[in-house]
Amino acid sequence: MTAYNVVRFKVKQGQEKAFIDIHKSASAFDGMRDGALIKTGERTYCVIVKWESFDNIVASRSKMIALLDSMRHMLEDLGGGLGLTDPVSGEVVVDLTHKHK
Repeated sequence: MTAYNVVRFKVKQGQEKAFIDIHKSASAFDGMRDGALIKTGERTYCVIVKWESFDNIVASRSKMIALLDSMRHMLEDLGGGLGLTDPVSGEVVVDLTHKHK
């Protein structure tokens, strides 16, 4: 079953270009169908990735953490006890794609 993961970030002042460049050069993960880095505000971003299955997310976690490790120094704490990232993931329960065709 298709799954998604979403991770929210806030990038330190002066680090945005380097942060974006890391995402541009990142390799696709096994089972990854599609993904995007979205600018959501001033120095705030979300990564949204569509996967073939939730198992693919689980299998890719160590590689995703390694990618995150390469940019931790560029990130600000999000506050509220979240730390540097606000990640969520799960399986699709309603596919809205067909509603827009």
